[in-house]
Amino acid sequence: MRVLGIDPGLTRCGVGVIEGEVGSPISMVAVGVILTPAELSLDQRLLQLHDQIQEWVDIHQPDVMAVERVFAQHNVRTVMGTGQAAGIALLIAAKSGIPVVLHTPSEVKAAVTGAGRANKAQVAEMVRRILSLESIPKPVDATDALALAICHLWRGRSTDRIASAVIAEKARLKGLRT
Repeated sequence: MRVLGIDPGLTRCGVGVIEGEVGSPISMVAVGVILTPAELSLDQRLLQLHDQIQEWVDIHQPDVMAVERVFAQHNVRTVMGTGQAAGIALLIAAKSGIPVVLHTPSEVKAAVTGAGRANKAQVAEMVRRILSLESIPKPVDATDALALAICHLWRGRSTDRIASAVIAEKARLKGLRT
């Protein structure tokens, strides 16, 4: 399975592609950060972000896209930019027919380090170890994108199975009522 992780941001958007299966070694395919200049208008920045994420999708052909779920922050401007960047990623996934999942920062930390309150340095070191990298990818947005992809690879299939079981159980219960 090939997973494209996206750590959304308007100024810096982390992107990382991993490949592997649960229970097998995982390898990094590519990692990077998409930058958009602050002096450009918002629409032009979003267009650049769209074009570059689309390029990652076209080149790496992911099976699924894992995007960080936008959470509340004190800085409304930051939340808006993050939400807009996440929306671009979700739109590209939908247009490309790629399943997309959202993971919260604490889900990612728990999946990668075993602790939902791990700090950035702990997450980065575990990403390095899991992917057998010589060094931690920089900047942190790139490492976070890889962590999102790892989180989905390790948790996504079980989450999908749970969702399918819930749907099946609801259908079964509905059948009993009619």
